[in-house]
Amino acid sequence: MLFFPHLVVDGAAVKCCFSSTMKRHFMYSLAGILVIGGLFSCSTQNGGGAYQPAPGGPAAAADNSAALAGRTKSPAPAERAGLATGWGQEKSSPIYSQGFVRSSSRPAGVDAIYYNNPEGIKAMTQAPGRVSGMQEAAGGLVEWGMMGRGGLLPAYKEWGGGRRLVAGAAGSTYSIQIKNRSRSTLEVVASVDGLDVMDGTAASYQKRGYLIEPGRTLDIAGFRTSERSVAAFKFSSVANSYANLRHGDTRNVGVIGLAVFTQKGVNPWSWMPAEVDRRITAQPFAVAPR
Repeated sequence: MLFFPHLVVDGAAVKCCFSSTMKRHFMYSLAGILVIGGLFSCSTQNGGGAYQPAPGGPAAAADNSAALAGRTKSPAPAERAGLATGWGQEKSSPIYSQGFVRSSSRPAGVDAIYYNNPEGIKAMTQAPGRVSGMQEAAGGLVEWGMMGRGGLLPAYKEWGGGRRLVAGAAGSTYSIQIKNRSRSTLEVVASVDGLDVMDGTAASYQKRGYLIEPGRTLDIAGFRTSERSVAAFKFSSVANSYANLRHGDTRNVGVIGLAVFTQKGVNPWSWMPAEVDRRITAQPFAVAPR
């Protein structure tokens, strides 16, 4: 059985879910401070009823910032080079939820961005080519990238279309920007350093994500600390990363993941830009062959 408490992100429609096994602590919260039509999803492949709580929603019993302070572990004895993601300043980001039924338990597409400082990027690839900060994923259903305070962060791809890499700077904050290019609502599940952005624990496809309405853009600005706020993503050293301080595990630092799910009974590719272009450029009279 699933419960779907409603929350709000800056007045926009955003959705999240709580599973019956996690009634006592906050789960599946939307981490986006600048959400435009973004929704935090709650769904199962076979569907299910939605639960509308009393005004104000359930209390968030587990606050990540408090847990971090109480369970901080000692930094790794040998400092690793390069960037990871630390715990930044807390930002207001209220949320509410609504049901969403996935068309399949398998995502329609999965993508990854590897981030590091400029020196680290040079060490990771011998022939990086500069590319646009926003790149398509899941067959073009979405495009996404990493935003800094001054705009999209510098992005590169390995020669031959390999891994995508983004350059950051220690101490600066960032957000994950995702745009829905399809004509239907999509669910996106995101991870940072191998941790789910909703609850700060190991990421998994089975966890709920955000819903983004057609043509809308979602900014995920940090790990959720409660149903009303998030802790900003902040580039840090590996030793000072959230993954290390909270879990003592740094094996997955430096990568951001995205899984995209479509809605049951809806074909999101029906009116993609390519199909629209075909319609617009259709010729009323065929040209006779030469």
